[in-house]
Amino acid sequence: MSAIGKIERVPLRQVWPHEAHDLTTWLEENVDVLNDALGLSLVSAERESAAGAFNVDLVAQDADGRTVVIENQLERSNHDHLGKLVTYTAMTDADAAVWIVSQPRPEHVRAISWLNEAALADFYLVKIEGIRIGESPPAPLLTLIVQPSAEARQVGEVKRELAEGPGIRRRFWTELLDRARQRASLHGAISPSTSTRVATSAGRSGLSFNYWVLQHAGEVELYIDRGSGEKNTATFNEFLAHRDEIEKEFGGPLDWQPVEDHRACRIRWRTDQAGYRDQPEWPALQDTLIDAMIRLERALRPYINALQT
Repeated sequence: MSAIGKIERVPLRQVWPHEAHDLTTWLEENVDVLNDALGLSLVSAERESAAGAFNVDLVAQDADGRTVVIENQLERSNHDHLGKLVTYTAMTDADAAVWIVSQPRPEHVRAISWLNEAALADFYLVKIEGIRIGESPPAPLLTLIVQPSAEARQVGEVKRELAEGPGIRRRFWTELLDRARQRASLHGAISPSTSTRVATSAGRSGLSFNYWVLQHAGEVELYIDRGSGEKNTATFNEFLAHRDEIEKEFGGPLDWQPVEDHRACRIRWRTDQAGYRDQPEWPALQDTLIDAMIRLERALRPYINALQT
């Protein structure tokens, strides 16, 4: 059986004594090593390119003409080099950035992942080590720690939606309520909300008329929650007994939702024409919901007024 060698770690300063003079020069001349480790197609690299008042370790181009900045560090990752990486990326309008470090700290792994979620550029975090087998010359070992991915971008999109959602919904409700007040007084005293729902009393305890707006849908409903499942079911059944008349007056079928797994009951109508994420469609959606709410309240009002309690 052939002898099998053992990999030994070599201190990086023995391989590249000086970060700028040795490591950066070596990377400039051996950019294919980065291509193998990162799956890139870098075709050229230049040392000490200017970025405002600063100098980037390396600026490279890939086969598609994209600009890639490369920042090297023979020590543990630190805030100073992270700041430089972001600054250089912004100053050069780079499409991608590579940070090579001897030991990535957890907080910097998270920071690079977060930058990829923001999708402003592609960020790579690479761990560099020196290795040898027996008496062989030292060789670089590059380990990819963080890279851009479709999943990271999706996570970023979800986070942005969650962060932006309250403000977007408040603007939607402000516009809808302003339009609604011109046609009916039902929601006249209601203030805009940041949630997906605005509600107003239907004139009986435990009954409310609610507007809902989802990302790509809208709804209107009569919500029934009178304190217990039994009371809710009894009230719901009083309306249900007049379903044909109510739907005829409304002008179409409604979604009748009894208690089942929830305490509350609903009589609901839904449209999938748009939602709060479809801002160009807001005026049409708002008019549709207002019209549906007016018709729903008109269809149910006689039976709400007829309730004994």
